[in-house]
Amino acid sequence: MPVDLEHAVTDDLAAVGERAALARIIPRLRRAEALLGPGDDAALVAAPDGRVLLSTDAMIEGPDFRRAWSTPYELGWKAVATNLADIAAMGGRPTGLLVALAAPGATPVAELEAIADGMAAACDALAPGIGVVGGDLTSAPLLSLAVTVTGSLDGRAPVLRSGARVGDVVAYSGRLGLAAAALRLLFAVGEDDAAAIAALRRGAGPLLREQLAPTPPVRDGVRAAEAGATAMLDVSDGLLLDASRIAAASGVALDLDGDVLARAAAEVTAALPDEEDAPGPARTRRSPWCSAAARTTACSRRSRASRPRGSSASASCGRAARRC
Repeated sequence: MPVDLEHAVTDDLAAVGERAALARIIPRLRRAEALLGPGDDAALVAAPDGRVLLSTDAMIEGPDFRRAWSTPYELGWKAVATNLADIAAMGGRPTGLLVALAAPGATPVAELEAIADGMAAACDALAPGIGVVGGDLTSAPLLSLAVTVTGSLDGRAPVLRSGARVGDVVAYSGRLGLAAAALRLLFAVGEDDAAAIAALRRGAGPLLREQLAPTPPVRDGVRAAEAGATAMLDVSDGLLLDASRIAAASGVALDLDGDVLARAAAEVTAALPDEEDAPGPARTRRSPWCSAAARTTACSRRSRASRPRGSSASASCGRAARRC
């Protein structure tokens, strides 16, 4: 659960110092199964497969998040979730995290603790057993989180963007459009009206979580790979743009099913707050369907239209790939 910042210790990073702040943060993080974790100059991890998947992503205050919209707990959650999705999109299993956190000196250490709590909760929920093997904490003018994730293929070949072939079926795992809808509502409210933001959280809390604390179907990456996925991609920039990336890398065209997309759009509309519940300029019941989506996994399979075993996919969302 998020830390109650009102009742937590409020001394800031500059007053406490980085070493003392780390002493409070590290115990709150999940520890990965590393041969050597936080405390030395570098972590030591095993690579039983002989290969290691690596991905990194940075979240910087301003371009990537607004502190008026996100709690520290949500920032920690999202920083982990977005990186885990990249490993899943290669058909891999996440194994560990390296975290570089920079914050203004006036940042209460309790907020940094809440970020750590969000990270730990995301690890438990999305990839149980993984954790932080090391990282860094420093002062900076703006809050930023840079996370590097490691992963294992457990003997499998990686699933690349370039593997789609003519006749493959396009499928997605997750829920499309909801994160984009949430972002549109947040921009409509703005950053300056705290009361309006609070009202939006009350009226559209579950929808906002799709953007602020997403839950990508991380386990479906391995499931899809084992079921024969030929190409995969983390859908972080929207189905249309990311599907075009698979198409370009594979030299095919993807024929998406408009009826399935219409059903996804209807789900987005149903998730929007009622007009009387939405604050100020955010009032709407029109579907804000656009090209951004929650962190999901798109895959192309060389088989009939069916989901990978145990997948949380909403539907198969295409007919077939054809050669350009």
